[in-house]
Amino acid sequence: MLCPACREENLEGKPLKGILKVKLPEALRNSKNENDPFDINNYLPVEKEFFPNLPVGNTPLIHANNFKSEFGFENVYLKFDGANPTGSYKDRASFLVSAFAKKFGFQEIVLASTGNAASSMAGIAASAGQKAFIFMPSTAPKAKLVQCLQYGATLIPIQGDYDKAFDLSLKFSEQTGFLNRNTAYNPMTIEGKKTSSFELVSQLKNIDYVFLPSGDGVVLSGVIKGFLDLRFIGVIKNLPKIIAVQAEGSRFLFDAFHYDKWDLQYKADTVADSISVNVARNGYCAVADLKTVDGDVVLVSDDEILSAQILLSQKTGIFCEPSSAASFAGLLKMKETTSKDATVVCLLTGHGLKDIDSAIKKVNFPKTFPPDLEIISEALKLNN
Repeated sequence: MLCPACREENLEGKPLKGILKVKLPEALRNSKNENDPFDINNYLPVEKEFFPNLPVGNTPLIHANNFKSEFGFENVYLKFDGANPTGSYKDRASFLVSAFAKKFGFQEIVLASTGNAASSMAGIAASAGQKAFIFMPSTAPKAKLVQCLQYGATLIPIQGDYDKAFDLSLKFSEQTGFLNRNTAYNPMTIEGKKTSSFELVSQLKNIDYVFLPSGDGVVLSGVIKGFLDLRFIGVIKNLPKIIAVQAEGSRFLFDAFHYDKWDLQYKADTVADSISVNVARNGYCAVADLKTVDGDVVLVSDDEILSAQILLSQKTGIFCEPSSAASFAGLLKMKETTSKDATVVCLLTGHGLKDIDSAIKKVNFPKTFPPDLEIISEALKLNN
């Protein structure tokens, strides 16, 4: 799963060294002309026949035209991966991991997660007739815990954070011989997450910016790899500007990217649980990838995230979880320096129903009324 030589330097709770990526065959270089149609299955390392029978990917791209009058942006698009079978972007990685497992005869898959990867792997594994063993912090949102149990996964709640769950799951895999899906550790996770880039290029031409939420950095590396692969095969010539968005309370990648500060004792604290990561396991790789493509990392506060979440709901009808809303909060943070004519994509990586407790913080529940329309109309000021 990792480079055998580099992995010898890895320590518990630290970013991984020796992360592997799938390399496209040289024969595919410039094999397409710009804007040619393509089949994503031709650029994945597992054949289509091994994938579970679930509609993963091909998620909707919504033109957020209501933001023109409010913010002046003509072309903001929302890539909503809450429409995936288990409600999150993580299905893209789980789908490929499951196919890889089937191709090579693995029936059991192990992983650590803050919630979305867990419920994703549990659901995909259930579809494929595989068994998922999931190490999760006991503090994960209940909706995600319930999803795992509904899918029949073996859930192992841990008294500790994601980093502790991650290290325990690796040891468990070594003891049992089960396939480990852990983010960054398994190269299929980055490879699976590149598929959104392929979809975006088929859905929308000439993308100027892609804003995406980032915690451990695997979605970031996956999206970048997708665009690099598309350039390699000749479908695109220029890459969009990639903007990773982190919560102020989970800023490991931000500090590493901007200040070369690698705080290996860092502790995260943010309402956006899906991007709440102490030490980004894909940190070394993600920062290098982002610098390669001249991208950037910005910070947003928890209040900005929750405000963006409710604004998205009320203006677009898309209810996403806080970590997803971080991408849109990042755009709002950069609205003064981003051209109003730019074509911008915000990745919304998870459905809002996955974390109701956070969404409640920005809504006010109405009082209960007696069954009397006159009283209700008066309260609603409909008689004026």
